[in-house]
Amino acid sequence: MIETIKKLFWISRPISWPNTAYPFAAGYIVTGGGIDALFIIGVLYFLGSYNLLMYGVNDVYDYESDIRNPRKGGIEGMKSQKQFHPTILRAALLTNVPFILLLCLFGNPLSGLVLAVLLFFVVAYSLAGLRFKEKPLLDSITSSIHFVGPLIYALSLTQVTAGAWPFVVAFFLWGIASHAFGAVQDILPDRAGKLASIATYFGGRLTMWFAFVLYVAASVFVIVQGFPYSIIGLAGLLYAVNLIPYLRINDKTSKVANRPWRRFIWLNLFTGFVVTLVLILNSF
Repeated sequence: MIETIKKLFWISRPISWPNTAYPFAAGYIVTGGGIDALFIIGVLYFLGSYNLLMYGVNDVYDYESDIRNPRKGGIEGMKSQKQFHPTILRAALLTNVPFILLLCLFGNPLSGLVLAVLLFFVVAYSLAGLRFKEKPLLDSITSSIHFVGPLIYALSLTQVTAGAWPFVVAFFLWGIASHAFGAVQDILPDRAGKLASIATYFGGRLTMWFAFVLYVAASVFVIVQGFPYSIIGLAGLLYAVNLIPYLRINDKTSKVANRPWRRFIWLNLFTGFVVTLVLILNSF
């Protein structure tokens, strides 16, 4: 049992938990929510269970690619054996259903609809028969929805005004860029596993430039919102800077994109720190 829990823990990508829980928590608090039952349930859900569903389904249906991928097996994803796949799917179901029922109970009709749409995209990304992750560009859009979705869900609970939407758009562009950039390092194992992606379709160099431009655009979107939010936008430019040495990458050298990707993982924590400071500053 302990060993099973450990495997499920790593499959849920704990290094990425803040990427889904933080947007919900920040969005809910900043737009008028408090430390109430909805906040606690939402944060707990988007920390663990949501990520187990997202990454667990992905690992099950990406098995052929993952076993050929040298970066799998650590913080960037487990290599699970086929016999463990039913356990992953059962655990994802059992850990998600109670939270989903509670969120629907404490939420409103709009938030219930937003959550349903979000969960559809989470499953549709990897599930056989849908496989949005193998449809170039739609894969990056869907991946971005996975991360901006918890923020939109928070806004549906607080029914916030239109003033928040420029930040939602910027976050959405950031998410598309991040997925596209991340897909570059997997070009060779994806092709070996006969999987398509935005990077296998457009090639490593064009995909990296696409991500670079979207990172800049997302940062500009936030910078023009004025102080203190411009601080977040300036921090966001670090994502673009991170890619500059790799803009001439090609398909044969695509695996070196793992170097900036590993910096990206930790850069997320730094940016989250900056966002937190700005939100605190803006509250006074």
